[in-house]
Amino acid sequence: MAESWINEALEGLIEELAAIEHGRWSRWQRYMHGKSQQAEDGSLVVPADLAERWARQMRTEYHSLEEAERESDREQVREYLPIIAAALKAADAKRRDASSPVGEP
Repeated sequence: MAESWINEALEGLIEELAAIEHGRWSRWQRYMHGKSQQAEDGSLVVPADLAERWARQMRTEYHSLEEAERESDREQVREYLPIIAAALKAADAKRRDASSPVGEP
């Protein structure tokens, strides 16, 4: 299959991307816990202004978010790009090597 090198490259990214995603999630949880009040039973009470803001953001399509909110999302995506770029370069080099006649650079 012609796209097998793509599938192989993507499969190899799962652990690295999952590690980035866990870091993103952990930062979000630290932020959210830091903004919330912990009740006696251990539950978190989110301030009303934040709850409303986050609810509004959840209801809003990306293209309709405010520019600062879209930039915040872009910042998160930028963390993934170096890993994806490296994987694409490696996969392309492997594909080129496989298609080169033996003995040619």
